[in-house]
Amino acid sequence: MSLVRVHNFTISLDGYGAGEDQTLEAPFGHAGSRLMQWAFGTRTFRRMGLPGDGPGSEGVDDSFARRWSEGIGVEIMGRNKFGPQRGAWTDEEWKGWWGDDPPFHTPVVVLTHHPREPIAMDGGTSFHFLDADPVEALRRARELGGDADVRIGGGVETVRQFLAADLIDRMHLVVAPIVLGRGERLWDGLEGLDERFEIEATPSPLGVVHLNFTRRSR
Repeated sequence: MSLVRVHNFTISLDGYGAGEDQTLEAPFGHAGSRLMQWAFGTRTFRRMGLPGDGPGSEGVDDSFARRWSEGIGVEIMGRNKFGPQRGAWTDEEWKGWWGDDPPFHTPVVVLTHHPREPIAMDGGTSFHFLDADPVEALRRARELGGDADVRIGGGVETVRQFLAADLIDRMHLVVAPIVLGRGERLWDGLEGLDERFEIEATPSPLGVVHLNFTRRSR
């Protein structure tokens, strides 16, 4: 069966994966760009269209970053990752933060209490809006993605729900050397998570630490 994976998901030293006050102009809230600063200079993220001089680095950070798409056939994300609107859809023209050709190039299941018709984008990305718990969302994602792996893309609440449901097989977290103090915290309610996974830590010259979680044998 396909694996369920998390990649390049960054948290602060105090465990926050997003700050407060998310808006259209500030997708990570008061955290700004600090959580993802480690990724901006990598070749992988430069190819996704991030600005910067040159083609980007191929060091340890890029070696983790580029695994993001390998073997992935579908992503599951929460509505907060798709966009800043809350509640009933007031603007169905909004098609995500990423422009006409999002970087996913696969079906994407967007979890929301307000389903709407799917959206087909350039490059093979399609957004499918589903009101479902993690088990049902994963079933639908596997229908869309076939035998390929499923990526849990975030945000924080979505990753936490799939961890709580014990549905994640592999997880790559990046711990950034910042303290946010407030926002959305990943670890709440997940006591004992370390008993389910083998965990390897790899430091980066940029000061972040890459944590690789691999599920122990059941």
